[in-house]
Amino acid sequence: MRLTDDQRALADTAAGFAAECLAPHAVAWDQEKYFPVDVLRKAAGLGLGGVYVAEEHGGSGLGRLDAALVFEALAGGCPSIAAYISIHNMVAWLIDRHGDDAQRARYLPGLCAMDALGSYCLTEPGAGSDAAALTTRARRDGGDWVLDGVKQFISGAGVAEVYVVFARTGGPGAGGISAFLVELGTPGLSFGPNEKKMGWNAQPTRQVVLDSARGELLGAEGGGFRLAMAALDGGRLNIGACSLGGAQAALDRAVTYLRDRRAFGLPLADAQALRFQVADAHTQLEAARLLLWQAADALDQGATGAVALCAMAKRLATDTGFDVANTALQLHGGYGYLTETGIEKIVRDLRVHQILEGTNEIMRVVIARDILGAAA
Repeated sequence: MRLTDDQRALADTAAGFAAECLAPHAVAWDQEKYFPVDVLRKAAGLGLGGVYVAEEHGGSGLGRLDAALVFEALAGGCPSIAAYISIHNMVAWLIDRHGDDAQRARYLPGLCAMDALGSYCLTEPGAGSDAAALTTRARRDGGDWVLDGVKQFISGAGVAEVYVVFARTGGPGAGGISAFLVELGTPGLSFGPNEKKMGWNAQPTRQVVLDSARGELLGAEGGGFRLAMAALDGGRLNIGACSLGGAQAALDRAVTYLRDRRAFGLPLADAQALRFQVADAHTQLEAARLLLWQAADALDQGATGAVALCAMAKRLATDTGFDVANTALQLHGGYGYLTETGIEKIVRDLRVHQILEGTNEIMRVVIARDILGAAA
């Protein structure tokens, strides 16, 4: 697949931003658990707060392939921040695509400027992979909706101003779920402590607790699960792209290290065993990247099979990205294990990509169902 000149320029712009504004600070942000909201707003100045929000609503109006290029480039600077920007964009896209005119006018200007940040609230303590079993409930109260429940592992929680919350308005199963908008400061909305995590330390992760919190319906009643899954198709592509970007950055550093480091009188880059590892790693990244681009193009075109392709691409890119980053750490020897190199941070950040936006086991379920039909 050939990229256009505009797409190459877009990727170069994102890479330049990552090199200047993310990479120099990534290790410190991780160590200090610092969420750089000011830097997010700089990213919004490049149009990255509403990547695929329509231009008439303040966004950049880009496609899914364009977004994949952007998020791979951003992750070369910091996978954690790139991934949060992806999640924020899921929220903005849902409002742009499924909100009414009043909701677009109210929320999208702030989200696109990242003056307001967004959080996507689907997972619960007892409903992760089985999202259709969620138990958060929403009930009518006059013309309002009142929400009760707990959401788990929510990126940006406590800092974000706009929460897309999925709650049950009807019976069991996917058809009983609706989507809601809840604003920071709403009475009854509170948050758990910032979770202590293996990686992704540059963004907060908390429970979102709803205790008779009022929300506004987003889209049609009973249509929430469809909205959640549609958002995840794009999110899976983005998180795969973030894995590729982080892994490529780690591998590039490993190549430099192999050229500079000498052992047994020769550069490590001359050792055939290490050369083969680099060759395999680059091959695996390129294969995963091409599948990701194919899936993104299929989603842009609304092609039959796009959902399964997104699952394939997410599974391959996140598994490959983690494996390649881990190989890059090994190629650094003991230095790869030190915080100051930044390699071990990338490994820690990329590990969660195999879990979120649908675990890679669930990706296999999606793929197999497309091939074989639903299991009995």
